[in-house]
Amino acid sequence: MSLESALLPDGISATAAFVVVASSFFTSALTASFGLGGGLALLAIMGALLPPAAVIPVHGVAQLGSNSSRLLLQWKSVVWPIVVWFLGGSLLGSIAGARLYVEIPDALLQALIGAFVLITVYGPQPKGFLPGKKTFFATGAASAVLSMFVGATGPIAAAMVRAARLEKMQTVATHAGAMAGQHLLKSVAFGFIGFAYADWAAIIIAVVIAGFLGAAAGTRLLQGMPEAKFRKGFTLVLTFFGCYLIGSALLALFGEIKKG
Repeated sequence: MSLESALLPDGISATAAFVVVASSFFTSALTASFGLGGGLALLAIMGALLPPAAVIPVHGVAQLGSNSSRLLLQWKSVVWPIVVWFLGGSLLGSIAGARLYVEIPDALLQALIGAFVLITVYGPQPKGFLPGKKTFFATGAASAVLSMFVGATGPIAAAMVRAARLEKMQTVATHAGAMAGQHLLKSVAFGFIGFAYADWAAIIIAVVIAGFLGAAAGTRLLQGMPEAKFRKGFTLVLTFFGCYLIGSALLALFGEIKKG
């Protein structure tokens, strides 16, 4: 038995594993610098290289490691009341999401998330989305349910944190705390419904280590970034991924129509 076959799941080449691990470093650095974006980028890469059934669970553990790294490095800047209420909702949403056996079209979910992000950034501020305990709890619950299916719910939490109008270190650190807790709950939920994490242990460990190194590099960049430049970059990243989610959903829908 070769070392590659002993460490990697069936059907995963050493090249694919290397690309995923290297991507974890760069995408974690992106998220540590601007608060989001890396999770969606890593999800797209994993979606192209890993088996479909493994993408969301493995991505969830990778994001748990990346966000936990940011949380550890930026601990003093976390606004804990926001995180606590968000995770209270996430616990409820993770339980509900794990019990949903109906098929929900990924394209529809992605389009809704993208539209929500763009409306939050550019549209009139909905009265019901003003910062507060109920909003943080509801956002955590809704994003946790969606995260079980598409994995790409970081922009929802980022939009929530943006609405709270925090300074740059608080924005990134609070988002890290919220997403680390949510990905932990999601990973536990996938374990309960039978995903074989042991088969992916080598890749997961390497991805988490690379994510920590990327988070450290990104945090250094963030600390030296002017506040105005951060806010502009944060808005641009949110805008890009909101458009990306809607665009990918429309392409998927067009592909289904073309097949039919």
